[in-house]
Amino acid sequence: MTHPRRLVKYLYELDKMQEPAQHPFVGDRRAKDALFAAFAETASALGSGRRAEIIDVLAQGERSVEQIAEQISQSTANTSHHLQILARAGLATGRRDGTRIYYTLGSEHVTDLWAAVRAVTEEHSAGLEKLALAYLGDRSQLDAIGHRELLERMRAGSVVVLDVRPAIEYEAGRISGARSMPLPELRRRLHTLPKDAQIVAYCRGPYCVYADDAVRLLRREGFQALRLKDGYPEWKKAGLPVASGPESCS
Repeated sequence: MTHPRRLVKYLYELDKMQEPAQHPFVGDRRAKDALFAAFAETASALGSGRRAEIIDVLAQGERSVEQIAEQISQSTANTSHHLQILARAGLATGRRDGTRIYYTLGSEHVTDLWAAVRAVTEEHSAGLEKLALAYLGDRSQLDAIGHRELLERMRAGSVVVLDVRPAIEYEAGRISGARSMPLPELRRRLHTLPKDAQIVAYCRGPYCVYADDAVRLLRREGFQALRLKDGYPEWKKAGLPVASGPESCS
């Protein structure tokens, strides 16, 4: 299932598809307006918090419209509308399987774009820290670990890594060697974790609360726990070991 890119309002019709070198408007103001408006069309597709959240969810892997709607607490109809806007801008792509439609990110460049948007906001938005605190809580007492240090500890066998995202995201792609333990299941499965090992929890990225909540719970129960500084998409982007499929296939 494909979605054609939306035509920007400044586009004008080129005269019978002439070669650019022959076109009378090469370097013309109208041509420049159309070009930069096309860039703006892509950026404007992210001009909604819901669509930004959808990008964050799709960075974990392919999802159906219904699954995305559940994750972002929206109706299927509203979610479908947001997805169509993202698809027309090239930020997402869909496919039909029977009666369901599944979406993925348009390309790896979309992951980079989402990371860049966050980075710019972190650097220039004075209110972001307060907003993050309200959502994520106080992280000052939560120890965090970076990619390379975690990889070294995994290779040494000195750490247990927990993927606390929903199971469907774990199966779509995960840190190689991680155990699936979705946050809602964590408390009842604490008895399966070794008390004498360090535990690292991770989730979707730097603004995902699952890992923070998991670490808080684990520490209250007497475990040595810390969180990964970011999440699975960043680990994958760094070229570090990943796996997919059911846990038994790891």
